[in-house]
Amino acid sequence: MDKNDKRDFPIAFFDSGVGGLTVYKEVKKLLPNEDYLYYGDTINMPYGEKTQEELINIARKIFDFFAEKHVKAVVMACNTTSAMTYETLKNDYDFKIYPIIQSVAKVMSKLPVERLGVFATPATINSHAYAREINKLNPSIKITEIACPAWVRIVEENRLNQPQSLLQIKERVNEMLPHMPEKIILGCTHYPYLTEILKQFYPEKDLIDPSKYFAQFIKDDLASNPNGTGSEHFYVSSNPQNFKDASKLFCELKELPELVKL
Repeated sequence: MDKNDKRDFPIAFFDSGVGGLTVYKEVKKLLPNEDYLYYGDTINMPYGEKTQEELINIARKIFDFFAEKHVKAVVMACNTTSAMTYETLKNDYDFKIYPIIQSVAKVMSKLPVERLGVFATPATINSHAYAREINKLNPSIKITEIACPAWVRIVEENRLNQPQSLLQIKERVNEMLPHMPEKIILGCTHYPYLTEILKQFYPEKDLIDPSKYFAQFIKDDLASNPNGTGSEHFYVSSNPQNFKDASKLFCELKELPELVKL
């Protein structure tokens, strides 16, 4: 086999916690025979409150870790790092890098709508990455972006059923509704975990989970592994048990993740 043929190498994912599992689950559904690595950087969660410099340093350490593991691709299963670090790091490694925002914007720009909403972390909203990437391809779509700073912790701390969480989610939806979006992008991989709550205030059919579009984009682009076994290995930077417990909504882990501090 050609030494440059990396089809047998694993696909790696990373996020600040369990949110990226929404992407991982969709990719694994489409590519069940690939081998997978996942790094949940729980010690640095939430990414959405960090500076660009901090995020670049964090992402570089994770990319270096995956380089040592000889991966063929890294999936940035995190909107915040896609918005804040991809342009800086995209040419520094010899594996493919898939940033969620830039990848799904190609699909979002073709939606038959005039008004789109985006819920995302403060860092993603401040970067205006969704509006920039979608309007680059379709300037006619009016995009309203609203930051939801509490939502990642609601998911990671498994507080979905607490009255305070319900109030924090309802407040952001009420802020969005006067802009009359025809669809709303859940612009953080943690947010699909909140669909059961969100659909109380906004039609579920008009909530967009980008992970499905992202997974299809990766499948169409990546050379598949003919010899893979579907193996998976999870790493976290803190609290393996918390990660395993929080992941149950979307992905039942067979074992505790391995603790690796970078």
